[in-house]
Amino acid sequence: MKIIICLNTAWNLLNFRAGLIRALVAEGYEVVAVAPYDSYADQLPQLGCRYLALPMDNQGTNPVKDLMLTWHFFCLFWRERPDVYLGYTVKPNVYGSLAAHVLKIPVINNIAGLGAVFIKDGWLASLVRKLYWLALKPSAHVFFQNNDDLQLFTEGGLVNPSITELLPGSGIDLSRFSYKPMPSKLVSKGKFRFLLIARMLWDKGVGEFVQAARLLKQEFTDVEFCLLGFVDVQNPAAISGEQISEWVADGVINYLGISNDVRKEIEDADCIVLPSYREGTPRTLLEAAAIGRPIVTTNATGCREVVDDGDNGFLCKVRDADDLAVKMRSMLLLTDKELTKMGQMGRKKMEQQFDEKIVIGKYLAAIDKLLE
Repeated sequence: MKIIICLNTAWNLLNFRAGLIRALVAEGYEVVAVAPYDSYADQLPQLGCRYLALPMDNQGTNPVKDLMLTWHFFCLFWRERPDVYLGYTVKPNVYGSLAAHVLKIPVINNIAGLGAVFIKDGWLASLVRKLYWLALKPSAHVFFQNNDDLQLFTEGGLVNPSITELLPGSGIDLSRFSYKPMPSKLVSKGKFRFLLIARMLWDKGVGEFVQAARLLKQEFTDVEFCLLGFVDVQNPAAISGEQISEWVADGVINYLGISNDVRKEIEDADCIVLPSYREGTPRTLLEAAAIGRPIVTTNATGCREVVDDGDNGFLCKVRDADDLAVKMRSMLLLTDKELTKMGQMGRKKMEQQFDEKIVIGKYLAAIDKLLE
């Protein structure tokens, strides 16, 4: 039996779906991983799968390019003849599913979060909703990563509720992201370290993080504010490298660049912050909680699912730098014992609700049902 799994980047496949790919291979399935080529693509065969490159304009809305992408999906499926197609991220979910349906290939979709265009009103949002409806209506199973998105799709008539199921995000490999005690003061040179891990986009709340840092620096001296992540110049919400350099020059934040393994950066932080406007279920927060770090994030779709306010972190208002600063200040005022307790509560929550094995088990069950 052959399964094709497709995402918008090879990096995404390697970092978020490696566990599922290994599990499918261990079950005896032939797995073909499909994504645009990037520097991480060559590592995918190490998971036991075969990799195929498929060019994809992830940010573009050119109808001609999207039509060509659908044709490329069709040709790929015609050539490979998979028994099941697993689609993730917007374009593989929409155009990959449409091509698979034409060839009568069973489809399992995963809605991991919605772009800003989907939420807004206007002709483009209406078009995107229509495309989702066309793509998801014939699907065999549709997974959602938070209840808000599930309700939005079912109440909007975009998907049949009988084929939907809720997942705990993409899950977290608890053995790889193992619990680590809070960092020694020798590591941070006595400074409390806040760390935001994300693509450098305004809608990830990076601007609010910087504003909160300015406010807190007026009161606290032994604190540092760090950013880690790609400068995604192709995204319309991208923050320019020049802007980040200006913040660094002002002494507001430290920019740590990018990392192939964020575990060390999380371990060296005292608190992980993500003031995002909306998410699926943010992987960085799952990783932070698994390692045992307290979290400050927004009371927004996808983010609130990871934090029990006051137990393993604090929730703040969306797009509100002042409230973010208040919650970060509350974190600074906690004792070492209280911070450790918060981290331990986060780890416990991951073990009980977000273990990757839960996600893998649900996928295997859905695939087994299809192939009975």
